[in-house]
Amino acid sequence: MSTPSLPARANAALARETRALATVDSGWSTETLGGGRLRERGARIWRLRWVTQVFWLAVILVIGWQFVVWVRGIENGYASVSRPPGVEGFLPLSGMLSLRHFLETGSVSPIRPAAFVIFLLVVASGVLLKRAFCSWICPIGTLSELLAGASRRLFRRKIALPRLLDWPLRSLKYLLLLFFASAIFVQMSPPGVAHFLDSPYNRVADVKMLYFFEHLSPTAVKVLLGLGGLSLLVPYFWCRYLCPYGGLLGALSLLSPLKITRHAASCIDCGLCTKACPTHLPVERLTRVRSDECFGCLSCIAACPVPRALRVETPGPWRRGVRPVAFAALLLVLFGGGILAAKSAGVWRTSVSDDEYSRRVRELDGPEYGHPR
Repeated sequence: MSTPSLPARANAALARETRALATVDSGWSTETLGGGRLRERGARIWRLRWVTQVFWLAVILVIGWQFVVWVRGIENGYASVSRPPGVEGFLPLSGMLSLRHFLETGSVSPIRPAAFVIFLLVVASGVLLKRAFCSWICPIGTLSELLAGASRRLFRRKIALPRLLDWPLRSLKYLLLLFFASAIFVQMSPPGVAHFLDSPYNRVADVKMLYFFEHLSPTAVKVLLGLGGLSLLVPYFWCRYLCPYGGLLGALSLLSPLKITRHAASCIDCGLCTKACPTHLPVERLTRVRSDECFGCLSCIAACPVPRALRVETPGPWRRGVRPVAFAALLLVLFGGGILAAKSAGVWRTSVSDDEYSRRVRELDGPEYGHPR
């Protein structure tokens, strides 16, 4: 009997691991796991999120690469590839302004439709899946997690600010969110919103964003290095204290029907869930994790030695458990399905033509391309 070739063995191993990821916690066992079995289960839940993060990061990198190639083309008057609308996901203010415009007019602005769609999908993820966007999709969240891992290896422990500092600092992201929301939804008039959306600045805001990062000023470099250093010293510093998107998702997550739920009858009070939580939530003392700081990362579930004791569940008397693979699939269906629906409805690609982009790129030094105030 011949020995299977190396590619065949690799494919078989990949198939086994894929089945294992898909079926992890499918039985909701009440057995207490230990040793290798606990590590194996935890690693599979972590690996599921890691694969998801890598997938979305790859999608974002492909979008970024295609956008750079497209910009280089329009600079020379001819685009060799099409502009990827997904780049508008990095223009959340345009998305918020488009939402204001939609609420007032019932129509989607044709200038930045993808920004509007992506903003709505991010909001929907917060309402349905807590802050899972932060820990499963967001590239800044992924980078923050890498820095948090480096911090643990460097300092040999999880660093947290004292509570007297932590609570005031956590309010900063909500103050920033309130500032932007007030400016867009309260202070700006409907004609002002329409003027911004159709302004020369907004029509090429994506290109200006690229040029900003390609030609960082010394001040911007210092700020980015400072944020990176702070995120190394205090893990998730940006996500926990400064990100307005995180503040928005945190507030919306209070409405989420899917929450980490602890079953006291099965809990063995080992405290591993609290120790694993990246935001230092006292999971071992809670019945349902309602906190706005819960990332929905499932780290606590991965660390729990009793699969039945801690899981994502729906509320009420019809309570149902949601396995990790289903949680990841819900995110994929939400964003993938939402983008496909937007494409079908014709609210995905901008109305700004390549020729207009090419003309405006040559004029970017003009005063009309400053940020409208």
